[in-house]
Amino acid sequence: MRYKVEKKTKHPAYLQLYTQIRDDITSGVLKAGDRLPSKRTLSAETGVSVITAEHAYAILCDEGYAESRERSGYYVIYRDSDFVSVPASSRPERPAPSHGGAGSFPFSVMAKTMRRVLLEDGDGILIRSPEKGTERLRRAIAAYLFRSNGMKAGAEQIVVGAGAEYLYGLVVQLLGTDRVYATEDPCYEKIRRVYGAHGVTVEALPLGGGGITTEALAESRATVLHITPFHSYPSGVTADVSKRLEYLGFARSRGGYIVEDNYDSELTVSRKNEDTVFSLSDDGRVVYINTFSMTVAPSIRVGYMVLPENLLPDFEKRLGFYSCTVPVFEQYVLAQLLDNGDFERHINRVRRKKRSGKE
Repeated sequence: MRYKVEKKTKHPAYLQLYTQIRDDITSGVLKAGDRLPSKRTLSAETGVSVITAEHAYAILCDEGYAESRERSGYYVIYRDSDFVSVPASSRPERPAPSHGGAGSFPFSVMAKTMRRVLLEDGDGILIRSPEKGTERLRRAIAAYLFRSNGMKAGAEQIVVGAGAEYLYGLVVQLLGTDRVYATEDPCYEKIRRVYGAHGVTVEALPLGGGGITTEALAESRATVLHITPFHSYPSGVTADVSKRLEYLGFARSRGGYIVEDNYDSELTVSRKNEDTVFSLSDDGRVVYINTFSMTVAPSIRVGYMVLPENLLPDFEKRLGFYSCTVPVFEQYVLAQLLDNGDFERHINRVRRKKRSGKE
């Protein structure tokens, strides 16, 4: 067995094992149906605890790379799936956490952070924000994305705006109105409405049990695909890794782009954030969008998008003149929450609560 755990690295042992095994699965070294080493074998040969090995396998199972079979061990299940359509829903709004709900940030921590920003920055919060957002917040987001799910993006690739809906509009202006856009069916209705308001043609592609059906993708005329790969609203469907790679193949074959909307991904019960489509892409075809409205509070109308490097020149040329729509004060508060660990401690508390069934 060739798996190794490096002690002189910032990455924990379970993530090192997870990454190595995942790469073997996706590259075809390990194929569907292959039995993985037992957790005790993996533990003994890499010098980690059995719990660490089990943790790595738990994440592989959570993300659809493997499954645990009782009294038999762990097996690779990474393969194209058969999908069954689900009925559409007309519910118009995504659920937002109420104050004190599962995703609601502790008020005492928020108030303390606000006071600290006022004390430390003073009238510095009254300055005009740079167009893409403050350097402080964009750097904090970039560092958080790398820590949480391995996304590699520089601060210059991040654009801060007043919520996801505002960012959808920027996407249309960036990618153009002469394209056909496709969304999941069912999906968050405002996605279609924002695209429609910008005058673009929108196709609704039916969801199956693991994402948009292969047949619908093949028949679509779209070159921009808007997806919510984790816990799509209102269906609750999560695309497995095979389907996420299928989405990338769809965009690549058409010279198109994927808009990855990860509004609810951080509140997964998994011990690790889901792999983003952005992080799986190696050719700059994914625009990643997320928001703090679900994880902090509905009143925090702050979202951000991560652009692939190849789109940065077009963004600067077409949209670089737009003023940032988020006050500097809110940006500095969020940057502090990300930099000092309060945001991630909150996310971990929510996940533990969900796993224990004490919501």
